[in-house]
Amino acid sequence: MNKYFIMSKNPLFKEKKDKEDRKGHAVNKKSVIIAAVVVPFIVAAIAVAGYIISRTPKPLQKVSVAQSENGDYQLLLGGRPYFIKGVCYIPTPIGKGYDYDVWTDSNEPWLTDGKLMKDMGINTVRFYFHTKNAESGRKVIRTFYELYGIRSALGHYLDFWKYPPPNYARPEIRARIKEEVIQMVKDYKDEPGVLFWILGNENNYSFDRNVNPWTTDEIEAIENPRAKREAKARIYYTFVNDLAKAIKEIDPNHPVVMGNGELASIETARELCADIDILGGIVYTGRTFGTFWKRLKRNFGKPAVMIEYGCDRYDGYNKKEDEDHQALFLQMLCQEIVDNSAGKKGEGNSLGGFIFEWNDEWWKYDEQRTAGWKRHDAKGSWANSAYYYDAKIGTNMNEEWWGIVGLTTEGGGAINKRVPKKAYYILKKFWRK
Repeated sequence: MNKYFIMSKNPLFKEKKDKEDRKGHAVNKKSVIIAAVVVPFIVAAIAVAGYIISRTPKPLQKVSVAQSENGDYQLLLGGRPYFIKGVCYIPTPIGKGYDYDVWTDSNEPWLTDGKLMKDMGINTVRFYFHTKNAESGRKVIRTFYELYGIRSALGHYLDFWKYPPPNYARPEIRARIKEEVIQMVKDYKDEPGVLFWILGNENNYSFDRNVNPWTTDEIEAIENPRAKREAKARIYYTFVNDLAKAIKEIDPNHPVVMGNGELASIETARELCADIDILGGIVYTGRTFGTFWKRLKRNFGKPAVMIEYGCDRYDGYNKKEDEDHQALFLQMLCQEIVDNSAGKKGEGNSLGGFIFEWNDEWWKYDEQRTAGWKRHDAKGSWANSAYYYDAKIGTNMNEEWWGIVGLTTEGGGAINKRVPKKAYYILKKFWRK
């Protein structure tokens, strides 16, 4: 500071400095003009070309499950209650099918979807599977979190939909799946946008409903059908608990959720799954969950998050799109989820839920026929009388119409144009009130 002061008082230096100042002033004026012209273009280019997320994640907040003195449960994030207002997220574009991989989609649909979700009040998305390209996966999760404040539930199917289906009685199958699950946790456990881990989906249907069944010679020798089912359940739930225990050894900061179709075999799970924190319910029983929350408290004794629930948007009986019933059913279901949360009038064991699903998927009616992936089929795939408005036709459940956001080929953008449906706006009002 003193050196600069002395030099500035020197007449020779002052004359030189005055010339430089005049020159600098002209340069600065030019710089201001250039900046005024160029900077908006740079900003616009950034807005068009991409977005900025941090290279290093923000500080991690511990996620935990707490039970109050009155027996009610809450999910805590950094010690504060966090109620899940979520959607299942599989943004399959029109013309793509079961092999679509959101994690490597260069069109980045989560930028459009994330804004719509935030505006609606959604705070969590469910991913059914992860990617082994952890860098790509972390980018998507971090973008959802940093740009929109939306957290991610990350899952592993436990190979349920692979062919041939997994035989959970075989040690080598269990070992391979366990290795994949542990790698998933290692890859993503330090991301602050991760809320918890989900193990499986409706895997219990492999013994409760004979979907993707498996067995052993010893099990087949059991004559009593109920005892045979119980033997399979014990193998499966023991395996899932083993996974949960292994996860907690390397990640004490995120709860473990076990996906389960309804409450089938739940008493066996209660006995064997001490390390599972939350039940992930998959329930399609129309506009009400019925006695689910009461039976959950009695037969499992832990809280639940609905990891799948919803209503399709097509009336097969009248052969037309039906936004009204979807909106009505979802509003009633969301109200039940809230009513059974801590401090409300219900059972106090609800932590929130994920609506199935965010957007329609046009490939699901005939998944092997790729030509049909560009057509929005209105044919039903299975029957459910709880959706009474079109139950008369039998196969009334339309797999391609579950989204609260529709897709259209109009517009010609990089991604299909999003068309929010009535349920979107009804739930936006419900969740943001």
